[in-house]
Amino acid sequence: MSVAKDRELAIAQPPLDPPLIIPPGNLSSHEPPLESSLHLQQLILLLTSLNWLWQDRTDYFAAGNLTIYYSPNQRKSEDFRGPDFFVVLGTERRPRKSWTLWEEDGKYPNVIVELLSDLTASVDRGLKKEIYQDTFRTLEYFWFDPVSLEFEGFSLVRGRYEPIAPNDQGRRWSDQLQLFLGIHDEQLRFFRPDGSLVPTPEEAARIEQQRADAEQERGDRLATKLRELGIDPDTL
Repeated sequence: MSVAKDRELAIAQPPLDPPLIIPPGNLSSHEPPLESSLHLQQLILLLTSLNWLWQDRTDYFAAGNLTIYYSPNQRKSEDFRGPDFFVVLGTERRPRKSWTLWEEDGKYPNVIVELLSDLTASVDRGLKKEIYQDTFRTLEYFWFDPVSLEFEGFSLVRGRYEPIAPNDQGRRWSDQLQLFLGIHDEQLRFFRPDGSLVPTPEEAARIEQQRADAEQERGDRLATKLRELGIDPDTL
């Protein structure tokens, strides 16, 4: 084949596509405010289970990923934080777009939970802990890492955070909530004082259905036994 023909074919052929590069599957999202689906699921779990347990109460506010504005100058452009989860007691339970101190009688959260991640862990353990201790005076502060399962809790004692010792099950008591916080199935959960798990609404519905099914089964067995004895259960 001639040199001219080779040059003609080379020009006619399209360039080869670059090799496909597949990124690693463990990259963390850098989009604020929640770092992964695990963090989102954990936040929803805390909110839904506490709201289910306290469904008849109207004297608290629980929120996740909501900004707290606390500027002494009453400016939303300065001095604000967004805890992953917090609870304020002794307030009105109603929807809010933010928690603004000067519109809420100066109330700070009674309890804060931060969900650690590679991006936030140092701030959650350091700067935020100082702010919650020295400025917010939040009575109880917990943090939990949904990946490593690191779990710690602190109670404000004479103006300083002191560690909350875990019980034999590794759970830490919240005097503010009158509940334990502990790890169950690799998730941070609430537990009643008797140690029973606080369910989500879906879990509660499933438990109730199981109870109803068991009750129906017992009734069916009793009716069968009565018929074997010649007794019509419908006449009882």
